[in-house]
Amino acid sequence: MSHLSSPPKKLKGEHKGHGLPRGSERGSSSRDKDRSATVNSSVPMPAGGKGSRPSCPSATPQKAPNRLINEKSPYLLQHAYNPVDWYPWGQEAFDKARKENKPIFLSVGYSTCHWCHMMEEESFQNEEIGRLLSEDFVSVKVDREERPDVDKVFMTFVQATSSGGGWPMNVWLTPNLQPFVGGTYFPPEDGLTRVGFRTVLMRIRDQWKQNKNTLLENSQRVTTALLARSEISMGDRQLPPSAATMNSRCFQQLDEGYDEEYGGFAEAPKFPTPVILNFLFSYWLSHRLTQDGSRAQQMALHTLKMMANGGIRDHVGQGFHRYSTDRQWHVPHFEKMLYDQAQLAVAYSQAFQISGDEFYSEVAKGILQYVARSLNHRSGGFYSAEDADSPPERGMRPKEGAFYVWTVKEIQQLLPEPILGATEPLTSGQLLMKHYGLTEAGNISPSQDPNGELQGQNVLTVRYSLELTAARFGLDVEAVRTLLSTGLEKLFQARKHRPKPHLDSKMLAAWNGLMVSGFAVTGAVLGIDRLIGYATNCAKFLKRHMFDVASGRLKRTCYAGTGGTVEHSNPPCWGFLEDYTFVVRGLLDLYEASQESSWLEWALRLQDTQDRLFWDSRGGGYFCSEAELGSGLPLRLKDDQDGAEPSANSVSAHNLLRLHGFTGHKDWMDKCVCLLTAFSERMRRVPVALPEMVRALSAHQQTLKQIVICGDPQAKDTKALLQCVHSTYVPNKVLILADGDPSSFLSRQLPFLSTLRRLEDRATAYVCENQACSMPITEPCELRKLLHQ
Repeated sequence: MSHLSSPPKKLKGEHKGHGLPRGSERGSSSRDKDRSATVNSSVPMPAGGKGSRPSCPSATPQKAPNRLINEKSPYLLQHAYNPVDWYPWGQEAFDKARKENKPIFLSVGYSTCHWCHMMEEESFQNEEIGRLLSEDFVSVKVDREERPDVDKVFMTFVQATSSGGGWPMNVWLTPNLQPFVGGTYFPPEDGLTRVGFRTVLMRIRDQWKQNKNTLLENSQRVTTALLARSEISMGDRQLPPSAATMNSRCFQQLDEGYDEEYGGFAEAPKFPTPVILNFLFSYWLSHRLTQDGSRAQQMALHTLKMMANGGIRDHVGQGFHRYSTDRQWHVPHFEKMLYDQAQLAVAYSQAFQISGDEFYSEVAKGILQYVARSLNHRSGGFYSAEDADSPPERGMRPKEGAFYVWTVKEIQQLLPEPILGATEPLTSGQLLMKHYGLTEAGNISPSQDPNGELQGQNVLTVRYSLELTAARFGLDVEAVRTLLSTGLEKLFQARKHRPKPHLDSKMLAAWNGLMVSGFAVTGAVLGIDRLIGYATNCAKFLKRHMFDVASGRLKRTCYAGTGGTVEHSNPPCWGFLEDYTFVVRGLLDLYEASQESSWLEWALRLQDTQDRLFWDSRGGGYFCSEAELGSGLPLRLKDDQDGAEPSANSVSAHNLLRLHGFTGHKDWMDKCVCLLTAFSERMRRVPVALPEMVRALSAHQQTLKQIVICGDPQAKDTKALLQCVHSTYVPNKVLILADGDPSSFLSRQLPFLSTLRRLEDRATAYVCENQACSMPITEPCELRKLLHQ
């Protein structure tokens, strides 16, 4: 039986691409291109696809719920009334498969996934398909955001044996959890060029009965091959590669794939990829006197500006959608993910640090305004996502983007006021439509709307600068700014009356850790204490609701309960590597923003737990999951790509360097070197797949700056020096406040702090590198000059 690859057409779908330049996407390394692990058979199995949406079969959901009704995951609950005998991932399902000698059908997705909704509606609500799944398979549903370990293991199989991957991910396993067939979305019935899901199930059922031994042998061979290919280890290497070489190669690969006109990388779909923008900013800093350095800065700033002007940004309610379906950043896939908001807030804050252009700081503030308004739980935590789909009107079938798009008629009715002083008759609605590119026929190409759901609709995207729009109508620039702002506010108020997209109220430790960084970094850069307050409240939420004091472990998930409460699954879902890594980074960022050393102390304790649970003492680097938690899975992986989220190992390398800077503990520096060495081969082969790790490699080989401010935390001169540091782009640093207390946590960690004195009883800064400190500095302008060197 051949592997069921189902590469989706590059339209609106949840595929495993991150907008990297061609040749650098996951699946294009030599490891992933190798198809030798494919299972073979004489039975042809065409691919499923996402190019069209067949009509929904006439099936009514069964009234009695299945066992998923007892789960907390919003995604699993969406399937609780399917006529399918679903099991959650767990021993009960595995035991049933072994006892009854049935293959496992594993279906993985997440609650805001558009094509997951489609397959649930078309196939899993279908009575006949439900009967097949219940009688001939043990069917298991997994929320990829709850169990990223399960998702990564079987996505590795799907990507290694096909031309891509995505969600929903559907994989057939032996009772011993070894995969033998996999794909993404399948239509329910046969089409002209594709076999439908019902036919796929019947063929796999027949093959299992007739050729089971062959399937088992091939599955074992696949697993063995994947295990060998996925190994990441130091081997005989003693040191990581040259940072200068990796930097240069990574930049060159990005430069080759850069879109000069619209920014971003690759043609379409286009993803925000903050990890790439972070790399380009760091590359600019270390090469700013060169042509390549200027080029890196221009690439990053232009991309951020084009994204912010495009339809991928919600101009009415703020925040960013998941990705753009076109090269121009115009028509997005409309779901909004917490991890995108967190990382993009930091990227736009850094763009403001570097350029001084308030355009970028306004975008960053808008992102966080959206998160605080729409994704904030009263406990201080943040929800995971908002769906792409919603009903255009109550009682109607959900459509993608319905909440976000506009007709010309709607705009004219909402904004009929005439504008005085224009060179021609003009209403507020006409001004807004001109600036944001709305047309009577709609501004969405039929090629981007294969199902005809968006006919006559418009996505707001900035078509002209304020200056050009003002000149077009003979108006003052500031007047146009005010008119557009007022118009958008009226649209926002009108949109409140539309049915809202589904909210995934699951709260993840990892993504909340990213959000701590988003609020803390942006608040520090812009000097807005209120934003730092959100970061502090989120950190308190993590400690109160997602941290087990007795074991020192993080929990992966919790859920919004009734009446503003927080609920947990029983037994709890324990944290994965990314939960520890992103929370530790968030706490380090929060310490630097707030100077509250308790957050730094907790970060150190969590890093100790991370080292104990995930460190590979033989090969170096961190496994994605605990050994016990992943027992039974055929692979224990180390994530080797910076994608929509940075690899947990890349972030860990940065964390270890910063923790060494805060404490001087040599063990963390040694671990960082081992980690970078373990990933040497992957960095050498495809450096653009790990831009965040290449940044960490550079930070290690350049050494971090320890910026020490000696002073009273509440004094104006201390705050002025701190704000000088926050407003300056210095990525490879730790910021330490020495308040003169020899018994303080940091004084105990770094004894040299007691030797640094205030000059003339004024707040005084020192910049230390390689165990040597600068002369004392009391003026912010002098400190800024030193930091720019």
